Amino acid sequence: MTSPRTTGRLTTSRFRPAWWLPGPHLQTLWPSLMGRRPRLALTRRRIELADGDFIDLALGAPSGPRVLVIHGLEGNLELHYAGGLMQTLAHGGFQPIFLFLRGCSEEPNRLDRAYHSGASADLAEVLEVLSRDPEGAPLAAIGFSLGANLLLKYLGETPAPRLQRAVAVSVPFVLRDAMLRLDLGGSRLYRRYLLGRLKASLRRKFAERLFPLDVDLDAIRDFNQFDDQITAPLNGFAGVFDYYTRASCRPFLASIHTPTLILQAADDPFMFPTTVPWAHELGPGVTLELAAHGGHVGFVAGTWPWKPHYWLETRVLEYLRIQDLSCVQGTQP
Repeated sequence: MTSPRTTGRLTTSRFRPAWWLPGPHLQTLWPSLMGRRPRLALTRRRIELADGDFIDLALGAPSGPRVLVIHGLEGNLELHYAGGLMQTLAHGGFQPIFLFLRGCSEEPNRLDRAYHSGASADLAEVLEVLSRDPEGAPLAAIGFSLGANLLLKYLGETPAPRLQRAVAVSVPFVLRDAMLRLDLGGSRLYRRYLLGRLKASLRRKFAERLFPLDVDLDAIRDFNQFDDQITAPLNGFAGVFDYYTRASCRPFLASIHTPTLILQAADDPFMFPTTVPWAHELGPGVTLELAAHGGHVGFVAGTWPWKPHYWLETRVLEYLRIQDLSCVQGTQP
């Protein structure tokens, strides 16, 4: 048996991008536009929250240990990484459970507040409810982008997390960095798209009830404005600085003891290279695999465009299986 690590580990990823998808933007956009979206047989479940709101889940067939999948900003099951990973997990002997963050399922949530990058209390409540099922709490959770930030914050702030392992993909470790990066160059394309989605969701949610803020949505042009005028007041923050400071996961990383794999690309167009934490900032459970390329939730490999290899799915399944073997042998990779 090996001794537990006292600090985290920063390693170089084995990922090699497809030659036909050079650069961060092609890696980011191609799977979003061309990625597979398999049809899945899922069972819906609603969890009633203590504050009177709800969170919806989509569960795969009970075929093994449960694994929770947490989406990113304005995410749902239609995203390229969601359906593919859910299918991969099911074929790999796990029961995938997709968590729709508060307000992201087909029905708008009841309260004025919604999901945000730091809403780790929602994850804690969902895991508490699931832990009372006969199957018990999920073995692991996999978070993408905003969902990855939320997951890492939960792991770092919770003395005894109800997870045995975790994977976080394309993490916006410092939310202010992500806001600034999305104002630059080609990344403004993502800013425009995501802000449009957020505004549309707000208009749909408050179509038949009073909008509680005196805000002109059409005048909002960037995330600094949106988070200051919308996210912060709706969710109890004093302003955008307070939100970015309290919700960013980077300060929580050092406290993570749960075995956790972070998959990150240095060329992620949603953040700066300096946004990636140093090894000494990582808790003893954390391994951060840093790839030179891969974009934001991209990581597409493969020899030809008609035969892409979605490396993320392979790596996540590999990690979960290695962790299972390590638990049996009493070691940690």
